[in-house]
Amino acid sequence: MSRIGKAPIQLPDRVEVDIRGNHVTVKGPKGELSRSFDPDMEIVLEDGVLTVRRPTDHRLHRAMHGLTRALLANMVIGVSDGYSKVLEIEGTGYRAELQGEKLVLYLGFSHPIEFQPPQHVSFEVPRGGRSVTISGIDKEVVGEIAARIRRQRPPEPYKGKGVRYQGERVRRKAGKAGRVGG
Repeated sequence: MSRIGKAPIQLPDRVEVDIRGNHVTVKGPKGELSRSFDPDMEIVLEDGVLTVRRPTDHRLHRAMHGLTRALLANMVIGVSDGYSKVLEIEGTGYRAELQGEKLVLYLGFSHPIEFQPPQHVSFEVPRGGRSVTISGIDKEVVGEIAARIRRQRPPEPYKGKGVRYQGERVRRKAGKAGRVGG
């Protein structure tokens, strides 16, 4: 039995789940998410607890069991609490700012880079523009947007300049030793 798959999901207050076959809709105070799952997986709602059951011990069913449960748990957490990722910007002249809802990054290129937030995602830039907080209800979308922003200028190993996740450690390299001798 999958340790992740067999764990029940407790539904917080004000979270509603609608199960129609293999399509599940989760509504909460922050919004609504819906997703279709593998038709072999049985999703059951009993007394405010979601459980996922698999039909057999076949390898595919074991894999889908844990995946289905994890995706459902992410949906429940997303509509009740939400998700956020923080990116830090390092480098002289590198900064971020908001223009309306749009995020504008200045990362040492000859042009600014603009990001329009998708639905249910918002950006926050504190004073100074040295970090960006991406918030939303869908964990997958928040992570994808954070990865796209980081991909514009990943941290480089010599000076550490670029965009990194909060708490990410960048392995630094020693530069050239310089000319030795005459």
